[in-house]
Amino acid sequence: MMKFRFRRQGADPQREKLKQELFAFNKTVEHGFPNQPSALAFDPELRIMAIGTRSGAVKIYGAPGVEFTGLHRDAATVTQMHFLTGQGRLLSLLDDSSLHLWEIVHHNGCAHLEEALSFQLPSRPGFDGASAPLSLTRVTVVLLVAAGDIAALGTEGSSVFFLDVTTLTLLEGQTLAPGEVLRSVPDDYRCGKALGPVESLQGHLRDPTKILIGYSRGLLVIWNQASQCVDHIFLGNQLESLCWGRDSSTVVSSHSDGSYAVWSVDAGSFPTLQPTVATTPYGPFPCKAINKILWRNCESGGHFIIFSGGMPRASYGDRHCVSVLRAETLVTLDFTSRIIDFFTVHSTRPEDEFDDPQALAVLLEEELVVLDLQTPGWPAVPAPYLAPLHSSAITCSAHVASVPAKLWARIVSAGEQQSPQPVSSALSWPITGGRNLAQEPSQRGLLLTGHEDGTVRFWDASGVALRPLYKLSTAGLFQTDCEHADSLAQAAEDDWPPFRKVGCFDPYSDDPRLGVQKVALCKYTAQMVVAGTAGQVLVLELSDVPVEQAVSVAIIDLLQDREGFTWKGHERLSPRTGPLPWPAGFQPRVLVQCLPPAAVTAVTLHTEWSLVAFGTSHGFGLFDYQRKSPVLARCTLHPNDSLAMEGPLSRVKSLKKSLRQSFRRIRKSRVSGKKRAANASSKEANAQLAEQACPHDVEMTPVQRRIEPRSADDSLSGVVRCLYFADTFLRDGAHHGPTMWAGTNSGSVFAYALEVPAAAVGGEKRPEQAVEAVLGKEVQLMHRAPVVAIAVLDGRGRPLPEPYEASRDLAQAPDMQGGHAVLIASEEQFKVFTLPKVSAKTKFKLTAHEGCRVRKVALATFASVACEDYAETCLACLTNLGDVHVFSVPGLRPQVHYSCIRKEDISGIASCVFTRHGQGFYLISPSEFERFSLSARNITEPLCSLDINWPRDATQASYRIRESPKLSQANGTPSILLAPQSLDGSPDPAHSMGPDTPEPPEAALSPMSIDSATSADTTLDTTGDVTVEDVKDFLGKARTIPTSTCPARSWSAGSLAPAWPLNIEPRLLTCRLHWDLLSCPA
Repeated sequence: MMKFRFRRQGADPQREKLKQELFAFNKTVEHGFPNQPSALAFDPELRIMAIGTRSGAVKIYGAPGVEFTGLHRDAATVTQMHFLTGQGRLLSLLDDSSLHLWEIVHHNGCAHLEEALSFQLPSRPGFDGASAPLSLTRVTVVLLVAAGDIAALGTEGSSVFFLDVTTLTLLEGQTLAPGEVLRSVPDDYRCGKALGPVESLQGHLRDPTKILIGYSRGLLVIWNQASQCVDHIFLGNQLESLCWGRDSSTVVSSHSDGSYAVWSVDAGSFPTLQPTVATTPYGPFPCKAINKILWRNCESGGHFIIFSGGMPRASYGDRHCVSVLRAETLVTLDFTSRIIDFFTVHSTRPEDEFDDPQALAVLLEEELVVLDLQTPGWPAVPAPYLAPLHSSAITCSAHVASVPAKLWARIVSAGEQQSPQPVSSALSWPITGGRNLAQEPSQRGLLLTGHEDGTVRFWDASGVALRPLYKLSTAGLFQTDCEHADSLAQAAEDDWPPFRKVGCFDPYSDDPRLGVQKVALCKYTAQMVVAGTAGQVLVLELSDVPVEQAVSVAIIDLLQDREGFTWKGHERLSPRTGPLPWPAGFQPRVLVQCLPPAAVTAVTLHTEWSLVAFGTSHGFGLFDYQRKSPVLARCTLHPNDSLAMEGPLSRVKSLKKSLRQSFRRIRKSRVSGKKRAANASSKEANAQLAEQACPHDVEMTPVQRRIEPRSADDSLSGVVRCLYFADTFLRDGAHHGPTMWAGTNSGSVFAYALEVPAAAVGGEKRPEQAVEAVLGKEVQLMHRAPVVAIAVLDGRGRPLPEPYEASRDLAQAPDMQGGHAVLIASEEQFKVFTLPKVSAKTKFKLTAHEGCRVRKVALATFASVACEDYAETCLACLTNLGDVHVFSVPGLRPQVHYSCIRKEDISGIASCVFTRHGQGFYLISPSEFERFSLSARNITEPLCSLDINWPRDATQASYRIRESPKLSQANGTPSILLAPQSLDGSPDPAHSMGPDTPEPPEAALSPMSIDSATSADTTLDTTGDVTVEDVKDFLGKARTIPTSTCPARSWSAGSLAPAWPLNIEPRLLTCRLHWDLLSCPA
């Protein structure tokens, strides 16, 4: 007789309601610098800045906390962006020559970014199309003229077209063809050649009907749009960029040979053949092109000339430079990444006679740099956001929640001393548009990032803007090659050009052994531990004053004189000897060097006991940093674990062993295949019996996958994955005391009982007595799955507080009366054992049920939205498939799970870090953290508004294509992108209405395209009813549908949903509509 196990019927409605109040998944904000930026724009009236990327993202920034994000439907590169000044509108150009109009609109008091209209240029006509319309080839440049109502489009074919921005439609009869310009050019200049692509379009600052047009061949033209004629012509060299002078009496042009020229517009000769000034700043040798140039005059006299490029081709052709020239002062700003674009913050009011630039903002491929042009020396302005997280590659990260105000102030003070602002500098961050409506965070959160160059950076992660606070460098403790590089840089200071290093992006590390692998910080004692790639473990303490002191060095051999093991990896770092100067901030106290010098894989700190534990691929150690003496060292290597001796920087690998393992896998797969074939028939019979015997309204226990136990001699089985300190019951149930737990890659758990001298009453420092460690328990998991995390739960099932939390009454004291339990999380399952007997209490086999493996685990507190006093502590885990699961503690019952990260994004999964209050961070690019929230109450997202001055004749586009996709949905999937487009690729006439077009009814607020009507997986959250008359009216207003897309022939009920207005319920269509009522072509 077959046995079946059934779960209890249905779900508890009270619990389901409570889940909704506790858990909700949202991707809220992206911290850091946009990956692969490609375009820049600035609105001088609203003081907001936009950055476009190669992936089609549009990000708008204002004051700290004011951020808007949009995403084009097609993942095309944003090549240009232009603000409609003061209107909160943005026109973007993609590399496929499509134009998109974005709007910042307000809903319920908060602003967000939406795409209003799009325009796709018609394709190039065929070779045989003599009577075909003029070809609109690739758009090279865009200019907004006439207060932003008209856009001029320059193309590769030398033509300039004019577009109505309000409707994104071409203006007929106003196209400037190259033939009209050539008629005004002297005969000897034509020579039968074309003008070349339009390189630059610049609007006249005082007369909007005049446009300065520059062609790549070198011809400059002032075109009068009102009279449709050429006012002036300048004949120059191959052109790169143009700029008007403030009084519009001069034109500045830059050229491909590294020169720039100043032309006088008031010259009597027509055409103008020679400029008034022509110079090659870095000549006389051949120079690279000056890609962009700006001319800004000053009330105090003189003017700024700012240009990019122009460096001597042979000597400095590989440099990324922006030159700033005023009078006799020239500074060559030398950057470490490619220059995308730059702009100046200056006066743009028509009544002002002078530009008087305040700041220069330079967008680079890897960072944004802002310089103060009003202060002598033109110093850099610290950025409150958009700091390059990847100035050195991120190697690890950690989050510290609820940082005390005193520690926060000390860290901020140490950071301010690292980069003091000049006393004379009065300029703050110039991009200040919008208002941040988010409440001031009640708790301060620190995000710590470890980097490849041995630095640890402290970030303010309390709000939307990720603000840099402080940078700790550990390289000064070791002897590296950086002194040689510094001496070379100092020797080159007197050379020409006058280079000045600007920016903090430095991807090159002096020594890969300096890389930070693990970081831990105690927020109550301001002590931290930093562990690195070469086995270095550094204990530091925060000091408010600079000191000069020597650092104690201790060496711990984790191999314990084992024979047969020879380290083949890198050498350990050599520490400096003698007293060393340390600035204010975190200063090293003790350096513990592990031998062999393998990368540290786990670290934990207990400041109340003055103990630090660390682990590598060879074993783990315990160190008393108060007495500066080792307590314990244990080797975890298996006799066959030879790969652990090769090190991460070694390329040596045992070919014989890898071949042997491959043959074993093949043999196992063949055997298991035969067994599956033999059992197939019996399984089918069992399935039929189960289907007949099992009632359909009862949920069966899910089928568990069979998990093969891992071999004991697998490579790297001795890697220490986690370490943990706890005050709990280990020896017996009556006496509790300090313990240390260690978990390895082979599923082994070691528990040590520690003898720590108790501190005196009222004192914080323990006596100077030796700490002893005795092995209390050793647990071997059945399948030998790597142990990811260990946590001890008190008698109430809550995790133990951090050091000093209970003794300082900062947290509820743990329950030491009831029985404690230890939660061991491996890659395959979670299991709770009772203490001190270590007997299994409950478990959840995640791999067997879900077919995934655990990558990250954390205990988090989830507060209820409905009740402020109610909260639950749950276990959050991230799997190798990118899913986030939440389980109750200690019952290990699944609560919710969400799709968070793409399973192909291995680096994103590996970089994920959870917070104590249900949020998390992971890298979506080398320079960006994605922030997500699992808590329904604790959400950090942009809440901001923007004061927009709409023109009188402009109406907010009610015919919007679509709302900009949010960063997340409740189920973790991206939102649907819907955009109208006609069948020939031109803009849909229904969505190209002018400002006088009446607003459509509520039912048609979100029109869909023909293409989207055939999408069966699009869902709409709709309410209300529909009648047959409503459907007839809607179909009558729609365009004629081709036969191939007739709803009666090829549409399913599910695919109908996207085509109807928002108030039509798709489920009602199946029962209330008759297909014979749908009028469609035969």
